[in-house]
Amino acid sequence: MRLLLHDYSGHAFLVQLARQLARDGHEVLHVHFPGFQTPKGVLERRPDDPPGFETRGLALPEAFAKYSYVKRLQQEFAYGRMLARTIEDWKPEVVISANSPLDPQHLAWKAARRIGVPFVFWVQDVYSVAIANILKRKLPGIGHLVGARYIALEKRLLRGSARSIVITDDFVPILEDWGVERARIDVIENWAPREELPSQPRDNAWAREHGLAGKLAFIYSGTIGLKHDPGLLLAVAEAFKERADTRVVVISEGPAIDWLRSNGAHLPNLTLLPFQPFARLPEVVASADVLMAVLDPDAGIYSVPSKVLTYLCAGRPLLVSMPPENLASRILTREEAGLVVPAGDRAAFVAAARRLAADPALRERLGRNALAYADRTFDIARVSARVAEIARRAKAGS
Repeated sequence: MRLLLHDYSGHAFLVQLARQLARDGHEVLHVHFPGFQTPKGVLERRPDDPPGFETRGLALPEAFAKYSYVKRLQQEFAYGRMLARTIEDWKPEVVISANSPLDPQHLAWKAARRIGVPFVFWVQDVYSVAIANILKRKLPGIGHLVGARYIALEKRLLRGSARSIVITDDFVPILEDWGVERARIDVIENWAPREELPSQPRDNAWAREHGLAGKLAFIYSGTIGLKHDPGLLLAVAEAFKERADTRVVVISEGPAIDWLRSNGAHLPNLTLLPFQPFARLPEVVASADVLMAVLDPDAGIYSVPSKVLTYLCAGRPLLVSMPPENLASRILTREEAGLVVPAGDRAAFVAAARRLAADPALRERLGRNALAYADRTFDIARVSARVAEIARRAKAGS
């Protein structure tokens, strides 16, 4: 088949899928937005890439205004128009679109309808619910109206898509309640590109470059957005500020890093770094004794952080602050791969960090379980076959 796989964010696991689909004999165009500030996969063509694989970034002429609502909205519409033109010009047999804001998703959906090809909506987050929750807090009154508009739009797009892929069974009742037939919903849990994230020793070049050799390192790597409380990371640094052998490293970009830089200026054990090249990510996560992730209480089941899945490949214990009903929390608890504390509970987060710092045997056991889960579960050939079958069913109208 001729497949257009749109991943707005350019995440590593979905560009890995695009490559695998091409290896499996399909002609694949992977489309992404290079201006979106988030960790990205290998988006340049590699010498060993199959001939049917192409990746294309749709760039805006100016920096993306992620934290300016009006400007961001204008830019998302501009991006959506470029995406729509790409769909119409490339003429795929099936469009699969993930991680997209709803306005560009709408324009892509309409473009697919104009050229008469099926559209598969890959639900990575229930965006409209997340938007509604955030806007109700940020913009009382008008925020509720804007949130309601996005909920109505997402419902319309899902009902009008040939098929929907969701990343957890938790999303299925939501889509059914919105009028999507169960027979048109497929569940594929997210994964990390295991073969691109080989396990590395704790003592590696990246760790030495950043002064982590011989230290106890708590590392957070990934986006810090509106669903994440950077105060939890600051609290861990505060808790260990008297320990010369402990470091807290936060790898991210945006206003949260500015906030940490300002509020953590007095902490000698806090290291703030920009996003690192994907090629060095295995060393980055291997440099941790503990890997951290956070998610606000409002996120509930609606967002499953991909960084957690990347962390599992490192064979390191995880420390997370998340709602217990979240899929990532349930995986870590079930697999005994980390310590999970209630979302937003800074005292519990610090207490769990102290527990991990004091117990090397616990860290070793949790890390071993994390890696075993990744090795057992993250099978890209199986995922590619599932996605191809979903695309075939969408194309056949079944």
